Amino acid sequence: MKKKKIEKIWLPAPLEDDYRAAHDYLSLIFPEREAEKLVRKLRKAPTIERQAKDILRASQTHLLDKDNPAVVHQLKKIKKGHKMSPVLLVKGDGGRGITLSIADGHHRICASWYCDEKAPIACCLVPLGGKSR
Repeated sequence: MKKKKIEKIWLPAPLEDDYRAAHDYLSLIFPEREAEKLVRKLRKAPTIERQAKDILRASQTHLLDKDNPAVVHQLKKIKKGHKMSPVLLVKGDGGRGITLSIADGHHRICASWYCDEKAPIACCLVPLGGKSR
């Protein structure tokens, strides 16, 4: 697949469904009130850029296989010129051994990696506590 630049494959802001998916995931690892609070913060967070390799390392997740159905779906969308929604991230706390949480978008991170492993990932990042960023 031909490599595409970040601005060509990312939407400027997440889609509504992504916030619902983030809530579903976050409510599995946080109490409901905390999950709701984090999603509210994600809705207000600006879209920034981070490297896929850094997101994967900080979250201690792995690159999904290129033939993973969700990755294949995103790669097809990119090939057709459709843009992906920025990923939703909750910052960890290294001092307490808490890793970054990919609240929504692991498959999009991986698809972007397969298009261009050095391309930045569009994301919204919020801390566990305090203000955005």
